[in-house]
Amino acid sequence: MIFDINDFQMHVDTRGDGEPLLLLHGGTGIGADWTLVFTAGDPPAFTFRQAAIDVLALLDRLGISRVKAIGLSMGAKTLLHMATQQPDRIDAMVLVSATPYFPAPARDAMAQLSVDHFSDTDWAAQRKRHVHGDEQIRRLFDQMRALKDSHDDMAFTPPLLATITARTLIVHGDRDPLYPVELALEMYRAIPSSALWVVPNGGHGPIFGNQAAEFASVAMDFLSGSPRA
Repeated sequence: MIFDINDFQMHVDTRGDGEPLLLLHGGTGIGADWTLVFTAGDPPAFTFRQAAIDVLALLDRLGISRVKAIGLSMGAKTLLHMATQQPDRIDAMVLVSATPYFPAPARDAMAQLSVDHFSDTDWAAQRKRHVHGDEQIRRLFDQMRALKDSHDDMAFTPPLLATITARTLIVHGDRDPLYPVELALEMYRAIPSSALWVVPNGGHGPIFGNQAAEFASVAMDFLSGSPRA
């Protein structure tokens, strides 16, 4: 977290529970230096439910009571949790490559996620995207691989989806290798104020490259309340 203190910005990490313990690093050091000393305890397992709680807390901190949103894959799953945890917070949303639960193809793909077989090119690409070191990259892939054993986090039944009040545009590729298009239909039939856009020959996240301009136009029109026919 960043705090404005005495005319400068102070970065603070808060970890664990119990009686407060203040850790101050040395000259030219960083707070993460203390992880080399206090190594006990693994980080909590990632869940989309907790991600939604965190984003809602961020909106509270920013003073935003109601929002429109676009989520892609992981972001779309987080939005499903936000829209069911606090329905009145989401006015309208676009879900790209979402899923109500993890089907077998997705779990099989998650089981294969690992940095162990990265090539030099793979590492270079990941280091460009994730700038906090190789340990961050390893943890991100470990978190995603662990989802193969998760069964209660993404478990959206039709009655639960029916509690969503946000206008919802579901965007899904008909060639998505992780989430068959039938899952998009399940969400479309269950979410009351929803529309469905199946992208022909689209894979997972079919909104980039040649599809980018059209997606941006359709999504913004939908969020503004004037969707195209």
